[in-house]
Amino acid sequence: MARELVAIIKHDCPVCVELLPALDAAAQDGAPLRIVSQSGGGDTAALWERLRLVSPVEIDEELALSALYDPDAVPALLLLDGGEERGRVEGLARDRIADLAAEAGFALHLDGLPAHRPGCASRTRDPLVAATLAARAARADGRLRSRTLRLGAHEDPFEALHERGLTDGLPVVPPTPERVVALLEGTRRHPQDVVGIVPPYGGTATVEKVAVNAMMAGCLPEHLPFVLAAVEAACEERFTMHGLLATTHPAGPLIVASGPLTERAGLNARGNCLGQGNRANLAIGRSLQLVVRNIGGGRPQIEDRSAHGNPGKLGACFAELQEGSPWEPLSVDRGFGAGETTVTLWAAEAPRLIVDQIARDPEGLCASLALALQSVAHPKQLFIWDALLVVGPEHGRILREAGWDRARTRAELMRLTTSRIGDMLRGAGGSPEGLDPAVFGGNPDGMIPKFAGPDRIGLVHAGGSAGLFSMVYGMWASGEIGSTPVTRSVEPWM
Repeated sequence: MARELVAIIKHDCPVCVELLPALDAAAQDGAPLRIVSQSGGGDTAALWERLRLVSPVEIDEELALSALYDPDAVPALLLLDGGEERGRVEGLARDRIADLAAEAGFALHLDGLPAHRPGCASRTRDPLVAATLAARAARADGRLRSRTLRLGAHEDPFEALHERGLTDGLPVVPPTPERVVALLEGTRRHPQDVVGIVPPYGGTATVEKVAVNAMMAGCLPEHLPFVLAAVEAACEERFTMHGLLATTHPAGPLIVASGPLTERAGLNARGNCLGQGNRANLAIGRSLQLVVRNIGGGRPQIEDRSAHGNPGKLGACFAELQEGSPWEPLSVDRGFGAGETTVTLWAAEAPRLIVDQIARDPEGLCASLALALQSVAHPKQLFIWDALLVVGPEHGRILREAGWDRARTRAELMRLTTSRIGDMLRGAGGSPEGLDPAVFGGNPDGMIPKFAGPDRIGLVHAGGSAGLFSMVYGMWASGEIGSTPVTRSVEPWM
């Protein structure tokens, strides 16, 4: 196959307009030259008529040729030999273009043209066009495999997604292929890598499918690795996501992120970190819930049997505040290396406020924290439940200045949540709830702890700098009868 010169132009490029008469003349003389327009047929025909050009012109349908050779600017002159590129000039560089034409075997007369002029951006550099081309390429090479949802010409995409049962009740971002491909830039992992098998129906969560749901939740690329790590944790058998869906308890998955990458991703560990206003916290938490719904099949009032639920089941996520923390990072406490970023999943109900504005020593503060811990689920229900304390910075300062690490703090909280058995028996204090007297009644003056062990009390430092407040999350049933917190590194998903 002989050498040829391919000229890629577009109708609204002034530099292309300057060069076209010379190209047209060469083509009329039989030069091995193809002129290819990135513009539509109508715009190209109007340009040919205005310039009185007569040579044939090809329309680059769907920009297939432009995407193949990917010029930054037009006019782009490509010297092809059997389809392989041997040289190119982008923009107007008179002498270089003449040399390229000579290599193709013909003379291109460029007298009167400027020696140099920068071209115009190729249409493939238009952000919307580039996104479409990237999505098309991802589909062609198998990186995108999810089926396309076809909407009617008059359907509102927001309403259509809701009517098809794909939302959490709030509007979602339509996950177009272009948006999903852009979101996948947040990870080096292949889109078809399997993240996990999602309960309750065992849906296969690939990176692509997780990204589709993360897009609907409003994630940015820097959020995606946190979502992938959270999905991986939720699919861990000991987290018992299936049981968490099937229980009538109100708990849902709570994501706590820890490590240096949290700040880069924009996660909030400070004021209002458990509330609204931060995109990363809300989108990451919401993504996990959409994955469970749309990939796993866990739908409220069908598979999800929670009697009341809680607002966190829409999505719950916040970051640990390491600045001023009395403790080493949660990631380290959970067995990961210093400096590693992790997410930890707890099966948590809604948080409740703990106020102590008077305590100035760790013993007094822990006494107040212990009273809140004692009330998790019911003060007379023991061993069944775990808890997570989110200690605010002003409370955290008391523990930090006293040098109380997590182990010391947990030991004191365990001591303070240990009660006299007689006070925990059914009927004690007028409450029919409590320990069975037939089992425990023989030793009423013995002592019994609220929690099965110190590690069942999670401790995280987070919140705003003003306010002598902390928060407590009660957990779903703990250990082998319920859910075990699971921690996964974010970094393998970067």
